[in-house]
Amino acid sequence: MGLAKSGNIPIRHAQQQDCIRKAGQMARDILLKTAAEVHAGVTTGEIDRFAAAEMKARGCTSAFLGYRQFPGNICISINEEVVHGIGGPRVIQDGDIVKIDIGIYRDGWVGDNALTVPVGNVDKETLKLMAATEESLHVAINFARDGWMLGDLCHSVENHVTKHGFSVVREFVGHGVGRKLHEDPQVPNYGKKGDRPRLKAGMTLAIEPMINMGTEKTRILDDKWTVIATDRKPSSHYEHVVLITPQEPEILTYRKRMFPKGVEDLTPRPIKDLWP
Repeated sequence: MGLAKSGNIPIRHAQQQDCIRKAGQMARDILLKTAAEVHAGVTTGEIDRFAAAEMKARGCTSAFLGYRQFPGNICISINEEVVHGIGGPRVIQDGDIVKIDIGIYRDGWVGDNALTVPVGNVDKETLKLMAATEESLHVAINFARDGWMLGDLCHSVENHVTKHGFSVVREFVGHGVGRKLHEDPQVPNYGKKGDRPRLKAGMTLAIEPMINMGTEKTRILDDKWTVIATDRKPSSHYEHVVLITPQEPEILTYRKRMFPKGVEDLTPRPIKDLWP
């Protein structure tokens, strides 16, 4: 899978950056409100409908609903489900981890973000997976700098999580974001140091580590959307949209980190404490 050439990657001017920033903040708010509804006994369909109501109340629309005929308002994926799960009758159980991925259109601009929610008594190895995944996201964000190479950013994710014994999903990747849900460049969670394109101020990237406890191999279920780890071990997913600036990277979907001290601290913050 080749990376896009830098000439194909949109560079956003200040007014456009502000539009994406506002879309990102709205997507963040909806994500956190939706994630707070996740608990044992609720169905994934109820969570999807809650998110849809939040979008309607804010005057935005789902970027996922109808995309290549996707039937959900959000992606909601449990345990071994990696991404693209569809809300329905499944009841969330104590000990599950639930990935919530929310993309919206606000005034024609996309906001896109995701996090993994632990439900009740989650085992320590799964919490370690979550912490390593979130930590790898922030490691990668540190590489999202003007003049740096995209390959270095991509390499940093796999380099980080493999140190903890986990594996990177390779069939699904991050991406540029702006007017469309998926724009250039592709942003894999693996790569070779020094590989182009060179990052430039004004680029907006959706960086989203998808990390498995066991095998990196995945398959798609009969619903033609839900991606699972083939060994059915847990998978974790976190995502931010990041603006490359002349200075520090700006997280346009900023929230506080769930694991504030990284992989060493396996006590996740409650969702209510993730608000900026």
